[in-house]
Amino acid sequence: MGATSGGAERGAQILQAERPRLFGLAYRLLGSAAEAEEAVRDALAAWHDAAPAESDSPRDWLAKTVTQLCLHRLTAARARRDAYVGPWLPEPVATETGALGSLENAEQKGLVSFATMTLLERLNPMERAVFVLREALGASYREIARVLDLSEPNCRQLASRARGRLGSHRTRLEVGGAERRRLLERFLAAARIGDLARLEQLLAVDVVAWIDGGGRVPAALRPILGRAQVARYISGGYARVGAVAVRPLEINGQTSLVATAPSGALVGVSVVEIAGSQIGQIRSVVNPDKLRYLSGQLTQARVPREGRVRTHLDDVP
Repeated sequence: MGATSGGAERGAQILQAERPRLFGLAYRLLGSAAEAEEAVRDALAAWHDAAPAESDSPRDWLAKTVTQLCLHRLTAARARRDAYVGPWLPEPVATETGALGSLENAEQKGLVSFATMTLLERLNPMERAVFVLREALGASYREIARVLDLSEPNCRQLASRARGRLGSHRTRLEVGGAERRRLLERFLAAARIGDLARLEQLLAVDVVAWIDGGGRVPAALRPILGRAQVARYISGGYARVGAVAVRPLEINGQTSLVATAPSGALVGVSVVEIAGSQIGQIRSVVNPDKLRYLSGQLTQARVPREGRVRTHLDDVP
C-alpha cells in the first residue's frame, strides 16, 4: 500500500535530508555516479511504497536498502568491467560543494580518490560494502551487521580481509596547497607547448598514466609506463585535441584538471597524484559516458566555475 499524503510529505523531507548521504554511500560502493543516482532513486521509491512505521529510522532503513541495491549492481558490474575496453576508472565527481559528503581531512579525501576507488575493484561486493561502511562512513560493526544481515564477527572478518587485500597498495592522499598548484601550473604549461624535456622533469621515473576511453574515443588500451612514454603521450594528446580550455577543479577530493572544448562540452578529466615533488600517477577519464554526471554538475552551476586556483592556471601561457 502506498504512502498517505502525510507519508508523501514525510518522504519529500527524507529525500531532501538523506539524498546527499545516500548518494555518497552508493557512489563509494559502485564507482559510478549514474548508477549511484539510480540506486538512491530506487531506495526512495521503495520507502514510499513500503510506508514503514513511524518508529522505523529512515536513515537506517534507506542506508540498508541502498547498500543492498548496490550489492546487486556490483555483481552485474563485475562482468561488465571484465569486458570493458581499456583501463577502467571511476566516474569523476566534483566535490567542492559536498556532493560526496564532508571531506574535511586527507583521510576522508583519500577514501574517495581515484586511487582508492580503483583499488576497491579488487574486493568482492561484501568486502567492499563492509570496507566502505566502516572506513568511509565510520559505522560500527553492530550497525554494519544490521545493514548486511550478517553477524558482527563475520563483518570484522570481512573488514580484515578487505584491508589485507588492499594492503600496501593503499596510499595516503596528500593535501593540495601552493606547491601542488605550482606543479600543476608547470605541468600544464609544458603540455600546452609540447615541451617534452620540461614534462619529463616533472614526471617521476616510474610514472604511470591510465586513460579511460571505454572504447568510445581513441585512448591507450594499457597503462603507459615511464616518464618518456608518458610525456610523449601527454604532448601528443594536447596536439590532437587542439584548442581546449583546461582549468582546475576539485574532483574526488583532489585538485584536478578539467578540459572543455570551445563549445563548452566537457572532454576530459585528469587526476594527478604527486610523489614527493614529481608527478607519480595520472588517471584520465575521456569516456563521454563517464563525464555526463560531472557535465551536469557544471551545467547546473552546482560547482563554482571561477576560483582562486583557476586564476593561477589560466595565466599560464
